[in-house]
Amino acid sequence: MSRLDFTSHRLCVEAPLASGARVELTREQTNYLVNVLRLGEGARLLVFNGRDGEWRASLAPAGKKAAALRIEEQARAQDFLPDLDYLFAPLKHARLDYMAQKAVEMGARRLRPVLTRRTQSSRVNLERMRANVVEAAEQCGILSLAEVLAEERLERVLSNWPEDRLLIFCDEAADTADPVAALRAAGVNFGKFAVLIGPEGGFDEAEREMLNDLKTTARISLGPRVLRADTAAVAALALVQTALGDWRG
Repeated sequence: MSRLDFTSHRLCVEAPLASGARVELTREQTNYLVNVLRLGEGARLLVFNGRDGEWRASLAPAGKKAAALRIEEQARAQDFLPDLDYLFAPLKHARLDYMAQKAVEMGARRLRPVLTRRTQSSRVNLERMRANVVEAAEQCGILSLAEVLAEERLERVLSNWPEDRLLIFCDEAADTADPVAALRAAGVNFGKFAVLIGPEGGFDEAEREMLNDLKTTARISLGPRVLRADTAAVAALALVQTALGDWRG
């Protein structure tokens, strides 16, 4: 793994990145670099787009409305996240922001809101969630951008569940003495995974039955303490990355 540079400002852009390219910035990005960070012409920073790796760039002269970047050389090659989906019942805004950011930091490839019978909020601001994905990636040196999917009913998601993806169902009622060992055993024949965290009130019995009836489900406990949904997200993703993901070394 290339050494991360945490001393330089990082910016996510949409444009393709290659040596010698010129990338036009949006008004918002120009305002952030020029007026908030007070960077001048020639200032160096790092840019990425989730596809072409991380590149060193310098700030070109600002035009009438927006500035641009001169792309110089690649700092890190593009990496790829584990094939890990994160499914969650939406929460209220501040806690949903936190959850999305932490899922990105923990290496989720896709964020999939699911609507359960006890979900607190049925409306999901997908653009806000994508903004949280970008912010977390910029701040933490992450090169790959997690995909944000539209919300779906849990019943629909389960009815179309693929046979080659293990669904890790975090259940406070599960009797799992060693969740890491249980995950390693359950994931032996899988290369694709998903973590499901329910709403604050938990799954109802009908949903629990659907989950238990799914052939590709691994039911685990997150320990002796009851966790809030946003805390459970971090705990579950840490367990999965340790047992099945890219923490295994």
